[in-house]
Amino acid sequence: MPKLNSHGLWWWEAMMNSKKDEFTLAILVSIAVVTLAVLWYKFTHSSASPRLPPGPRSLPIVGYLPYLGPELHKQFTRMAHTYGPIFKLHLGSKLHVVINSSELAKEVVRDHDEIFANRNLTVAASVISYGGQDLVWSMNNSNWRKLRKIFVHEALSSKNLESCSSFRMDEVRKTIKNVFSKIGTPIVISEITFLTQTNVLTSLICGNTSNSHLTSELQTVSENIAENFRRPNLSDFFPILAWFDLQRIERNTKKQFHKMDEIAESMIQHGIKSNSKKSLGDGEKKKDFLQILLDLRSQEDGNSLSITQIKALLLVNVILQTLDDTSSTNDICSVDIMVAGTETTSTLIEWVMAEIMMNHQVMNAIQEELAKVVGLNNIVEETHLSQLKYLDAVVKETLRLHPVVPFILPRSPSQDCMVGGYTIPKGCTVFLNVWSIQRDPRYWDKPLEFYPERFLSYESSKKYDYKGNNLKFFPFGSGRRLCAGLPLGEKMTLFILASLLHSFNWSLPKGEEHDLSEKFGITLTKVKPLTAIPSQRLPSASLYN
Repeated sequence: MPKLNSHGLWWWEAMMNSKKDEFTLAILVSIAVVTLAVLWYKFTHSSASPRLPPGPRSLPIVGYLPYLGPELHKQFTRMAHTYGPIFKLHLGSKLHVVINSSELAKEVVRDHDEIFANRNLTVAASVISYGGQDLVWSMNNSNWRKLRKIFVHEALSSKNLESCSSFRMDEVRKTIKNVFSKIGTPIVISEITFLTQTNVLTSLICGNTSNSHLTSELQTVSENIAENFRRPNLSDFFPILAWFDLQRIERNTKKQFHKMDEIAESMIQHGIKSNSKKSLGDGEKKKDFLQILLDLRSQEDGNSLSITQIKALLLVNVILQTLDDTSSTNDICSVDIMVAGTETTSTLIEWVMAEIMMNHQVMNAIQEELAKVVGLNNIVEETHLSQLKYLDAVVKETLRLHPVVPFILPRSPSQDCMVGGYTIPKGCTVFLNVWSIQRDPRYWDKPLEFYPERFLSYESSKKYDYKGNNLKFFPFGSGRRLCAGLPLGEKMTLFILASLLHSFNWSLPKGEEHDLSEKFGITLTKVKPLTAIPSQRLPSASLYN
């Protein structure tokens, strides 16, 4: 039996920080403990038990929960050295399986992708997705396939992304102008990039960013919901307790989500009126994201959307923008349709900036490429991005070392399935430890070294793309559950980075030291946010307007 370390019970302390009736909790937990003890005994002593993966011994009832530390990606990597590339552990009454090799990941996302394409809904996730009616938490069913088809071929099609390029250009130029006004002063990189992405998505969804009251109200309510979403929930580890809602997470989430539902309703009604005016002859307008969804309400080709589905798709996206700092060990849910263009992008850009500021040769090579492709008397435009081969290699190398979502999207099999010679039971949660795979010396030469050149050759650029075709490098997932927001996220990451690095030189504040310490959560963030000082790089100040 493993020993409790200094980080043991960190998850329990997080749960106990919330206000509740401790006496009621004790009584209810006691009843649940007795019930679960019987179930646990019958489960572990069944003579017909399938051959499950190996794993550590666990305590009755709570399983391995008391032994979890705050850096699960590293802990699971160390455990793989002991138990092998696939192992199991019980967290509460739920079985989890962790996979730490490319070969076994292939069995999950390729060979048995259909079986492993389901999700395990947490209590908070069920509330904010209207019971799993969005693109992230929906099960692998006809509803999910319809939503994915709509987003890939309609909302995020090449045509629509191109038609919305002016939104992206305007917001990036505003950011450059804002940074220029702060030359010589420290800037928190994640804040400026997150704000840029939030404004871009607000423009894409609503067509403009002029309604500051709406933006502020959305942010406040979504932060309250995100706070509930972050907290480890007893009901998720012990579903038998869900009815009691001991920590009031479901109740509080519903209260806040009702407010957000009202905001979504007003947005939709405004969009319907705008559509009505357009039909009366107000002329053609560029369609924002909401208008595209509203146009699909009455489709007769099987692509119709209900108002509830539209709300779910809009609201989950807004909420997930706020989930940037969490250490919950809940079934780790990840991104929605555009999260690659929100939290994922802002976190990734921060990691890229941190890495290149530690490597002056890399910084110089990037700026030399920008000077050659863009020119010092010109500003970055999206048409330049495909020519920035070295910057693209730097982004890939950063994602290899710092995958923003270290476990990708946890999967749940729809039936018992064999992986690596072991039975993976229906309904369990499967983690793909991409952080471990992308640092594995079996697949990578000098895996801990930041070396963008490994992605520079033509063969490497084709071999390692963002679509998960090579399961030694799949930071955005692979198979059916590949991040649907990838086209927008990839475009925005390069556009913002290229603009910041072309327009400014960057240095650390005096006395600051380079730091790449990680903080595990739904996203893998820096422990200390990167603060950098910009200085003018382009010869003319007019290029910053």
